[in-house]
Amino acid sequence: MQAMKLRDILANIDHSECLASNLDLEIQGVEFDSRKVKAGDLFVPLTGGASDGHSYIQAAIDQGAVACFWSASADQAPSDQLAVIVVEDTLKAMQELAHYYRQVLDPIVIGITGSNGKTTTKDMTAQVLIAKYHVHKTQGNYNNEIGLPYTLLQMPADTEVVVCEMGMSGFGEIQALSQLAEPDIVAITLIGESHLEHLGSRAGIAQAKLEILQGLKSGGVFFYPGAEPLIQSCWPSLDEPVKAYSFGASSDYDIYSYDIIEEPKQTIFQTNLDPNIRCVIPVIGAYNVNNALIALGIARELEVPIEQAIFQLSQFKLTANRLEWLTTQAGTLLLNDAYNASPTSMRAVLASLSNIDLDNKGKRYAILGDIRELGPDSAQLHRELSDAIDPQAIDGVYLFGPEMKHLYEALLDKYPASDLFYEASDHQVLINRLKADLQPDDMALVKSSFGVDLLQVVTALTGHPTK
Repeated sequence: MQAMKLRDILANIDHSECLASNLDLEIQGVEFDSRKVKAGDLFVPLTGGASDGHSYIQAAIDQGAVACFWSASADQAPSDQLAVIVVEDTLKAMQELAHYYRQVLDPIVIGITGSNGKTTTKDMTAQVLIAKYHVHKTQGNYNNEIGLPYTLLQMPADTEVVVCEMGMSGFGEIQALSQLAEPDIVAITLIGESHLEHLGSRAGIAQAKLEILQGLKSGGVFFYPGAEPLIQSCWPSLDEPVKAYSFGASSDYDIYSYDIIEEPKQTIFQTNLDPNIRCVIPVIGAYNVNNALIALGIARELEVPIEQAIFQLSQFKLTANRLEWLTTQAGTLLLNDAYNASPTSMRAVLASLSNIDLDNKGKRYAILGDIRELGPDSAQLHRELSDAIDPQAIDGVYLFGPEMKHLYEALLDKYPASDLFYEASDHQVLINRLKADLQPDDMALVKSSFGVDLLQVVTALTGHPTK
């Protein structure tokens, strides 16, 4: 990050007091994990959860911290070892500092949210924009009230564009993130069923996602899925008009795709942005084409030559554990997508798996774990996934978790019991069965919510830890 003086930090943090005399002290970086602190950093001891960050202050000092926020008892503050900025709430102070730093650098800010595809779209967007700009982006899944300000505070001094992923689990969270980041461009990938437990309905999810417009700067740009009627029906009242572009697989939309070809490790398509150039994304799934349309639309808005943007799109790399092709120790081709799941995303990837041509005599398998946070309709939503699983395309199904019992029972109407496997809770039982069944010529999909920990199964099958 660009160095900031202590006096400027104090001037932009509410209800703060500095227990130091040298207000010209320069802060070189900001960290909330004491293990990542470097010389010259400001340490943010976050509170809440299982631990209190204040207890790690000595570790941060030992790593080279020269300042810290402090909300614990003032008489416990280590003001003899570093500059202490006393605040009411260390997280709020970090957010205020991030908002100030965003204003100092004044990059173009892009905010991306959606029930699925946020991370993929963020990665694609950052990739296409490097053709023209110095780009910074959210790392991993740092997309919440801690991760977003941290992303902003990590921006290098030469950042021209920052691509911010924005996640949420309830109402008000996206609005807070959007108002903190003040984006110039925002996008909603899709409205799915994630967080139904907290938001009650897909309409509630749409309302929560549309909160991203609340922080959009005057004259800002909004990309949204044209096939989603809830976008229009839940559109919030705004003080300023926005420039909105729809996207999808129909010429009715502002940005659209056509002639989609799915292959095991890439997807090919055409777009009206330049009908003369074939687009290639190095990832399976026709549903990822919409994510690519967002990235290309943003590139056009920021005047990146379309041919350069399309080339860069072909070079992008997915974040680990998302549609990642691996090989098991037995030689089975494994599609690891065990980081996140919703009924919508599970249906989409099952469709893509079903469309892959097998050049050998191997079989296709689906290894599916519970989808979390679906609320009272969870049993029904799991059961209805049976519609997306075709015995003519998928030879066998392995199911894991208490909620997947409902899908197992539904599939018994379509599959012989010998082609189905169900385990409620023991990962090792599932691992043992897969090791016994999967053959070198086979192909298998692993898909679940992160909390189900099917990554443990992936690690056991491949012999390599997941990232």
